[in-house]
Amino acid sequence: MKHTYHIQGMTCNGCRTSVEQKLSEVSGVTNVSVNLEKEEAIIQMQGHIDTATFQKALPEKYTISEKKTEKNVFASTGNGNDEDNIFSKAETEKSKLQQLKPLLIILGYIAIATVLLNYQRENWNSAMLDFMGLFFIVFSFFKILDLKGFPDSFRMYDPLAKIVPAYAWVYPFIETALGLMFLMRFEIPIALIATLIILGITTVGVTKILLDKKSIQCACLGTALKLPMTEATFIENTIMIVMAVVMLTRIL
Repeated sequence: MKHTYHIQGMTCNGCRTSVEQKLSEVSGVTNVSVNLEKEEAIIQMQGHIDTATFQKALPEKYTISEKKTEKNVFASTGNGNDEDNIFSKAETEKSKLQQLKPLLIILGYIAIATVLLNYQRENWNSAMLDFMGLFFIVFSFFKILDLKGFPDSFRMYDPLAKIVPAYAWVYPFIETALGLMFLMRFEIPIALIATLIILGITTVGVTKILLDKKSIQCACLGTALKLPMTEATFIENTIMIVMAVVMLTRIL
């Protein structure tokens, strides 16, 4: 069941993230997507939830009212024809791929830059360090674009950021420091260990979100680009963790 609501009172990405988080915590809600520009929230729920319940979950500065109910024209009609389900699945996968397009393009550019920096070298051991350095620099840049909105998004799934709010504020700068350390080849063992720790913690949170089948915005590209929390986020972190482990075994 999917309903669209009008939200009044949102003024920034931090507001959008806060509203999205509060609505996601309402019992029976399976997915929440908040659009700041349109001032609306699309909520998927297991059963009917009245608007008053959502209003109670939000801070007083926000006002929520139902706009309309959306129906999936591709949903199964119950007549035993699986063709309807195929259309529905194809539409969902297409939407997810479109949402992940920014992430795939950025990772592609980082990979190309790494190849260009290392293609004339006989030893490609440093290629992984270049990739990790560029990865952290680029991803920290997108987080720093909205330092006000990023912490709220990050705290929605990172276990340490939930306990220590200040960690979410300094996290983009930690990534920047790690990126510079990898690119400048400065204290590489320390940078690798730090990478394992911070990405390991984040991966635990990402895994929990995926297992709970909740749909929230991933903060890996900050709030400037709307990226859903999917298996791609888990894979992205896992690749970096594997690289860090491989480089540590070679150095130590």
